[in-house]
Amino acid sequence: MTFGETEPSAFRGGEVRVPAPASEVTFSRRELDRILSLYGRKVAAGEWRDYAIDFFKDRAVFSVFRRACEFPIYRIEKNPRLERRQGAYSVISATGHILRRGRELDRVLGALDRSFHIIAG
Repeated sequence: MTFGETEPSAFRGGEVRVPAPASEVTFSRRELDRILSLYGRKVAAGEWRDYAIDFFKDRAVFSVFRRACEFPIYRIEKNPRLERRQGAYSVISATGHILRRGRELDRVLGALDRSFHIIAG
């Protein structure tokens, strides 16, 4: 070995080991695909403009913004602790009102994905 090279697996005396970070709740690929599909349609319609994804120890949050500098107009949350009670997924408005909660992501996202049909008579 040359100067500056060390064996990364070598334990040096007096070294303090930092514990691995606690696991976070995340969205699965299928969940994220479904959310981003809805997001893409809303962006194309000009309703939404930006998003943010946050992963916490107890929940994952997908926030939707009308403009990037504002607070989120909707939050799509996944909270596994609520799976057996009300369901892990929820859609929350900017005012904190829960629009829909459930065990199936597709049904919960239906609160944001309403298509209006004109019926000609």
